[in-house]
Amino acid sequence: MGFRIKGLPAGEFTHLAGMSDASLRELGIERHRISAPHAAPDRISLRDADIGETVLLLNYEHQPAATPYRSRHAIYIVEGEQRTYDEMNVVPEVMRRRLLSLRAFDAQGTMVDADVVEGREAEPLIERLLGNERTAYVHAHYAKRGCFAARIERA
Repeated sequence: MGFRIKGLPAGEFTHLAGMSDASLRELGIERHRISAPHAAPDRISLRDADIGETVLLLNYEHQPAATPYRSRHAIYIVEGEQRTYDEMNVVPEVMRRRLLSLRAFDAQGTMVDADVVEGREAEPLIERLLGNERTAYVHAHYAKRGCFAARIERA
């Protein structure tokens, strides 16, 4: 079964690029400059921010369904990122190098299944979760910190 992984839409965050630190703080957002590799996985382009790049750490509602599974958590975005990741049958390297929690949801936003997998071995689990007729979509989370990584759908 084919699958599609999508990053968050770049347009949702355009207004934050270049804001002052004070304005960002008022919104509960922190700006950080990256000083180590693989320190901040961008949720738009689905790549690790490069050393020297600026990222924004913010709270994001990735599961807005009006169910007990409604959820929000901290995410990084590269400040000013314009390219939204959207690929078929490809698990991006940023996800392959991390332990993932994959959570399958039905059309109403209720969790129907979940499991944990090393990112480099994610494809069989993605296929199993999407193979469940009750699954409408899958959310990938970085298992260690629990933050949302990306949405996965049937291709």
